[in-house]
Amino acid sequence: PPRAEGEGPYERLILRGGTLIPGTGSPAIGPVDIVIEGNRIASIRSVGNPGVPINPDRRPQANPGDQELDITGSYVIPGFVDMHGHIGGTSQGTPAEYVYKLWLAHGITTIRDPGSGNGLGWVLDQKRKSADNEITAPRIKAYVFFGQGADGISTPDQARRWVSDIAKAGADGIKFFGARPEILQAALEEAKKRGLRTAMHHAQLEVARANVLHTSQWGLTTMEHWYGLPEALFDDKTIQDYPADYNYNDEQHRFGEAGRLWAQAAEPGSERWNYVRDTLIERGFTLDPTMTIYEASRDLMAARRAEWHDEYTLPALWSFFRPNRNAHGSYWFYWSTADEIAWRKNFQKWMLFLNDYKNQGGRVTVGSDSGFIYKIYGFGYVEELELLQEAGFHPLEVLRSATLYGAEALGMDKDIGSVEVGKFADLVVVDENPLKNFKALFGTGAIKVDENNQPVRVGGVRYTIKDGIVFDAKALLADVREIVKEAKQGQALKQPGI
Repeated sequence: PPRAEGEGPYERLILRGGTLIPGTGSPAIGPVDIVIEGNRIASIRSVGNPGVPINPDRRPQANPGDQELDITGSYVIPGFVDMHGHIGGTSQGTPAEYVYKLWLAHGITTIRDPGSGNGLGWVLDQKRKSADNEITAPRIKAYVFFGQGADGISTPDQARRWVSDIAKAGADGIKFFGARPEILQAALEEAKKRGLRTAMHHAQLEVARANVLHTSQWGLTTMEHWYGLPEALFDDKTIQDYPADYNYNDEQHRFGEAGRLWAQAAEPGSERWNYVRDTLIERGFTLDPTMTIYEASRDLMAARRAEWHDEYTLPALWSFFRPNRNAHGSYWFYWSTADEIAWRKNFQKWMLFLNDYKNQGGRVTVGSDSGFIYKIYGFGYVEELELLQEAGFHPLEVLRSATLYGAEALGMDKDIGSVEVGKFADLVVVDENPLKNFKALFGTGAIKVDENNQPVRVGGVRYTIKDGIVFDAKALLADVREIVKEAKQGQALKQPGI
């Protein structure tokens, strides 16, 4: 629907007294006053020291008509970038309003839709409306699944023409799953020529012919998940060790064996490991791991019973998550203890590579891929922050991956990704220190024992500011709860006897 939420942008807005975590890797500084003029950050001024009264002479003065927002005691961070944000659609039963409000309520101000599953024309229209703030939504980058809308691409020339056509249509990039090597190479090279960014899920059906070493050489800019990376790290084989009865269309086969793939990769610190790592870093390659979307594989019960499902998961989405041989990512046909153990080990080695890649200068970003495998928009993104910390990232490094590095990967870092003068006013205000506990970013907040020895809920984003517009994050969450409540009531009315 047309935007009915958010206040502003204002001619001049002053955020007073917050503690700033800029997103650049810098530690926190505060208290600061941040002046926003229209949709840009005009100044950031340190106005004192913690624990002592602020000297009013150091503060920017408010002029008649200026708006002021007291955020004393709160923390300010850049708006988050979700590098893998499917807007949803009919298969999941997720209306865009539901998705957008959950994203914004968790501080996500920019998303990359990696495939425009609702159609490029629709996503581009949403992108324009968001840019003009006609709807309550994050900024949108629209990528297209390779070959979408084509009858078939069987030659390199056809691939180049398709890329040219979608560039003219206004797409921001392309997501690949695989193709014959000469077709894939032609498409990637044409995309680079046309200034389109590219992403790839190196699907098992094609990865034996092109892993990340091939595609990054041809110009691929980001890899999604981790497919194609352990295959590049093989040093005693060239193809994954598939069981004889493996069938890719059986999703328990697909995900069960995927959980045993990192065990087949070269060991950390080995010659092969270092070669792959250094080659990808030299090429400026970005890893967008989306670990959160695989968490259910290592602990299915925890993912199914996450506390936010009761109030924030639409019944149609819950139905989509349930085990179903015909639904993608619903592969729990008889998920075993052995499957979960394999996935826990999978995560351990995967995390070692991500942390090593970051330590040697590589870019790792944050994407959620929510809407599948028991992951809910916004909540799944925060879980990805926790997983990067588990991988060994310092909380400041996690925030940089979630903000500045995402902006760099999208080519938007001149305008977003950090709280700096001249950039868009895309900010998140939260009352708890996220560096101490990322759980404070969940819409449900975090549990904390108060001074009366009672467990209470604290945190949750207080304000999300996008393009200078101030959104009450808790009001957005209340809207989502109402959407879910109405959907459940409608579903109940359809039941026999009701």
